[in-house]
Amino acid sequence: MDVALAEKFDLLLPHLDERRRRLVLGADARMLGHGGIRRVARAAKVSEETVSRGVAELSGGSGPSDRVRREGGGRRRLREKYPGLVPALLALVEPDQRGDPESPLLWTTKSTRKLAAELSAQGFRVGSDTVAALLKEEGFSLQGTSRTTEGVRHPDRDAQFHYINGQIREFTGSGDPVISVDAKKKEVLGDYAVIGREWHRSGEPVRVRAHDYPEKNAQKAVPYGVYDLSADTGWVSVGCDGDTSAFAVATLRRWWDGEGRHRYPHARRLLITADAGGSNGYRVKAWKKELADFALETGLAVTVCHFPPGTSKWNKIEHRLFSRISTNWRGRPLTSHEVVVNTIGAVTTSTGLTVHAEFDPGPYPTAPA
Repeated sequence: MDVALAEKFDLLLPHLDERRRRLVLGADARMLGHGGIRRVARAAKVSEETVSRGVAELSGGSGPSDRVRREGGGRRRLREKYPGLVPALLALVEPDQRGDPESPLLWTTKSTRKLAAELSAQGFRVGSDTVAALLKEEGFSLQGTSRTTEGVRHPDRDAQFHYINGQIREFTGSGDPVISVDAKKKEVLGDYAVIGREWHRSGEPVRVRAHDYPEKNAQKAVPYGVYDLSADTGWVSVGCDGDTSAFAVATLRRWWDGEGRHRYPHARRLLITADAGGSNGYRVKAWKKELADFALETGLAVTVCHFPPGTSKWNKIEHRLFSRISTNWRGRPLTSHEVVVNTIGAVTTSTGLTVHAEFDPGPYPTAPA
């Protein structure tokens, strides 16, 4: 009998709305008499409460004739469940107008995932899809304000990669620090367009200049970074002068004094991986001289491994740190050194990356040849 019931429900119930399903289940339960509610619930794979409600609606006529659910039935809307949800969300998306100007997300990517995480930390149980839906309801939309050719392949390229990998394993195995260094592309400061999009009210994008031609005396931000492979931490100095070897080693010195010597108090060696060009290039005499001075000051035996020409994108700092920085300031005009420093310093990842950023106002003229 119950097998026949189950087959009947499998065929019929998918074609009915909620109320009609309850009425059918209630009718069968009444016909079966004692124990009917339990048998129908098992055959239909629903709760006994649902079947009981169907019986009650048939007996008392309590069910509305033109509604699937009683008024107020179903899940409560999040706006009703959390009256403070929308104001909290708007305070994060529009901190200058609606909340604390030091909002945790002021300097970070306003992705729905990060917004949901921050709201959850405030006690609102919401997901990224819900945040996106609420933003659209409030009139927000995403608005905007790859290198493939590597050149001629060096015959010893693979051997150099294997050597670098072996050196990293040796240093990390002995507890000595391994860092990846490089300079990020200079950024012109001002209300210039930046690639990427952020959440803003529809029709209200950040206003930027019609042209990207920098003014004659426009200031620039010069980020130079140190990425600690073992600790998954970054240190970035934002300069205002040139990308010189003196600036590069000054950043290295700041990292060592501020973090490195505390994290590796017993270190006697330091391994640096870098690309083959720029201020830390393998042919740059000033880089070698500045490094030698740093080694004498710290007592560290410094080893530098350069990546083969055309392979700088494989340097860890490029995809572990710089790519995160580029994502974090997408769609946001870099109007000052403070904005650059704060945006870089707010970079985090789900795997634990943290970044220290600071402004370095020092002059770093190019060293004579």
